[in-house]
Amino acid sequence: MTELTTHVIQAHGGLDRYAQYETATVDFRSGGALWAMKGREGIFDRASVRVGLRRQYTSHYPFTAPGLRTSFTAERVAVETDQGEVRSERLAPRNAFTGHTLETPWDDLHVAYFAGYAMWTYLTSPFTFVSPGFLTEELPPVREEGETRRRLKVTFPEDIATHCREQVFYFDEAGLLRRHDYTAEVINAGPAAHYSFDHAEFGGIMVPTRRRVHPLREDGVVLRDFELVTIDIADVRFD
Repeated sequence: MTELTTHVIQAHGGLDRYAQYETATVDFRSGGALWAMKGREGIFDRASVRVGLRRQYTSHYPFTAPGLRTSFTAERVAVETDQGEVRSERLAPRNAFTGHTLETPWDDLHVAYFAGYAMWTYLTSPFTFVSPGFLTEELPPVREEGETRRRLKVTFPEDIATHCREQVFYFDEAGLLRRHDYTAEVINAGPAAHYSFDHAEFGGIMVPTRRRVHPLREDGVVLRDFELVTIDIADVRFD
């Protein structure tokens, strides 16, 4: 574990506090151009999501209608009733994105898979960085927005569903997450720069309550006028 890994985990609340919890439940809304491109505009105008902190599991609710929810793991995604009745499911769900472009429409299970792994990644970082199979490497710092940002390259293990294996996280001088670069392979639209703002404490854990994802050109220029995804968090409950 790098010194930077230790520093940023402590800045976000520390492993001892995080280990007290099993799940996080978040009330949020998500917008941005991506949902319209996929034919799913408004799907997360108002929603909640519950993620597992000890294993990769996510459930969004209500999903498309009252009384429905998603059930996501890396190996399976489903839409269920609140009583657990399966309405639709897909095994090996990542394979269903083969050949997709940015304009390829998504069905309910595509949305459930993408949103499931994405929100799990966001809500469990940086604490997962010390989990088995994760590798971290500090990269040279950069200057952005008048501040020095320390950078951590994180290699995710093969059994974790996420945007791509190697992702880069940027932290401010206090150790809080400010930016996250990755390529969402299932979208096939190139790299993105994901900015985090307005951190707040929930149950002793620091969580950014506003997120904005922008396209990232190959020359490193962030296209800030174009918002692929927006996430605004109203409340977080750790249990």
